Amino acid sequence: MTKKHSCKKTCNAPLLEFENLTVIKGDKNVLESLTVTIHEGEHIAILGPNGAGKSSFIKAINREYYPQLHEDVVFRIRGEEVWDVFSMRSFIGIVSNDLQYSYTREVSGREVILSGFFSSIGLFNHIVTPAMEQRTDEILKFLEIGHLQARAMTDMSSGEARRFLIGRALVHQPAALILDEPTNSLDLHALHTFRNMLRKIAQSGTGIILVTHNLHDIIP
Repeated sequence: MTKKHSCKKTCNAPLLEFENLTVIKGDKNVLESLTVTIHEGEHIAILGPNGAGKSSFIKAINREYYPQLHEDVVFRIRGEEVWDVFSMRSFIGIVSNDLQYSYTREVSGREVILSGFFSSIGLFNHIVTPAMEQRTDEILKFLEIGHLQARAMTDMSSGEARRFLIGRALVHQPAALILDEPTNSLDLHALHTFRNMLRKIAQSGTGIILVTHNLHDIIP
């Protein structure tokens, strides 16, 4: 699976550039004065216990959370401060436990991947093109999950379902793939399969941003 990014002026800027980022939910600071820069192609691990703000960091990236505005804050993605969320999803893929929960339904693995083209949960009345079908076939082969594509998500194990969600996130060949606690609920066999798949994705040129509380996820 080859990488084909269309490069505009934003390609010279960091993928993510946050300075003095503070996010408040209710009466609590879920992120406080966070500063971080991540470049395209970098592999980053974000390690911390439950409640440390890891998931809030991801929600800040995908614009579910917005920072408190003040003169010292920098909140840029590829050098831009304003993004259309659907455009942003074409170069940052996100796989979270919330997304997996949303896909606890009677939808086939193949449909899960195809739905990534529309940022939807399922296909509904979307028109699937031959190019989308071809790209889906490439992902099924790359992730070695073609034999599971007709199976419903409700009939898959947690590890199998997560591989299809990763496939969904890869449809636009993103510059970075963000994984939120991706090894939760995986048994030893599924964990081994997942780690091998992650190595393969990293070696293909996609940057990995791994959010976890488990040190063992980082070392491999």
